[in-house]
Amino acid sequence: MTAPGNQAVTMNSQGTAMSAGPQPAASAGSLRSALRLWRLLRVRDAGRSDPQRLTGVLAVVAFAVTTAVLLLVLGGFGAFQQRAEAGGPYSDEGFYVVLAGTASVLLLVPLITLGGAAARLSMARRDERLAALRLAGATTSQVSVMTVLDATVQALAGAFIGTAGVFALIPLVLPVTFQNRPFTYAELVPEWWVFALTVTGVALVSMLSAGASLRKVAITPLGVAARHTPNPLHWSRVVPLVLFAACFAVLVHYGLAGIVVLVAVLAGGFALLNLLGPWVMSLVGRLSARRARSVGTLIAARRIIDDPRGAWRSVGGVALCTFIAGLTAAAAMFDSVGSDDPIVADLSTGGLLTLTIAGLLAAVSTGVMQAGGIIDQRTQYRALHLAGTDLTVMHAARLRQTAIPLLAAVLIATAAALVFMLPALGFGLLSSVPLLIQFLLSVVAVCLLVLAGNLASARVVRTVLA
Repeated sequence: MTAPGNQAVTMNSQGTAMSAGPQPAASAGSLRSALRLWRLLRVRDAGRSDPQRLTGVLAVVAFAVTTAVLLLVLGGFGAFQQRAEAGGPYSDEGFYVVLAGTASVLLLVPLITLGGAAARLSMARRDERLAALRLAGATTSQVSVMTVLDATVQALAGAFIGTAGVFALIPLVLPVTFQNRPFTYAELVPEWWVFALTVTGVALVSMLSAGASLRKVAITPLGVAARHTPNPLHWSRVVPLVLFAACFAVLVHYGLAGIVVLVAVLAGGFALLNLLGPWVMSLVGRLSARRARSVGTLIAARRIIDDPRGAWRSVGGVALCTFIAGLTAAAAMFDSVGSDDPIVADLSTGGLLTLTIAGLLAAVSTGVMQAGGIIDQRTQYRALHLAGTDLTVMHAARLRQTAIPLLAAVLIATAAALVFMLPALGFGLLSSVPLLIQFLLSVVAVCLLVLAGNLASARVVRTVLA
């Protein structure tokens, strides 16, 4: 019997995979066969019974939003750089550039989350399909070509749409005033090389994600097809965050927390928060499963336990928004005491703008990941439907699958914001009623956006049950 890795696969007129005997792994014929396979599979996967086309559309939309918002953020950062280089009474020696850079670093978190969601959206279905082809005799080169083509076509399509979409987003930012003057359209348009680097970066993110799935398929197609459960997460993820918080408290106590240190603390803190989040989600899922009083809650809890990383990714943007809401409320408190410094007012404005962008990204991420999860778990949804589960129960389970991690993420991020702000600003933050009201309204608004993103994916359930 010939090893699967040394055979080629072709498609018959019905689109069924057929072994074509031993072939050189890197031959031109193997490449042509892979291209023909990819084209035929793209056509056959567009039916209602296998909504691969819907998966592809969602991935393209997610890549487009990622590209457009990233270009808008980079354009804003470039606008502040231009103003600092030009000088003037409000240049403040590049201080605004540092603040814009801080906001850009914060927004990279939900942007990376959304880009990763787009890259992972069709990964599970692609793994299943490519694993079957490997078992049927596809060579490593054929699987590699099809995987790279899938990832690159979706990413580039979304990136080009997003590149055009940024020109429609720029007018929405023009009324915002910084340094006592609004932006101009020309200021917010990035340089041409920024467009090129952004499109290239989005494509690379998708290709790296495809490479990770390819490694699993090429080595262990049986393991991918069986969908083995990953190892449980360990409590040791808490240790780095505790050490990080202790180091920050020491820096603040000795007056060493300058603006550069604060930016580094923000970036490092969110990286560690993303490390801790999945472990917290696994605990929340187990607790919810033990105390479940309804079928919908039990289903939602079991899904959170099965994929705590996915549960955290779906609400990680809310954690960022909660933290930004705390910083914005603190800036608004200083602005309300009658400070004549324009930087204080601009801090509040910048915080609200960053919060708005992060909230919209979080909502889009949740909608995309929920839709992708429904498509990935369509066999489970069909089994529940055939077993007599009502559609309202399925929707309740989906909603709680988002709402339970959402509440946990808000609580975690609020605690992180207090750890960050109390050493620097004192306990006066907790006694300011306007500050608390603004903080609560901001967090509630973001949570409503995320829940709206969850509800927007309800139609996908009907699609997979059709």
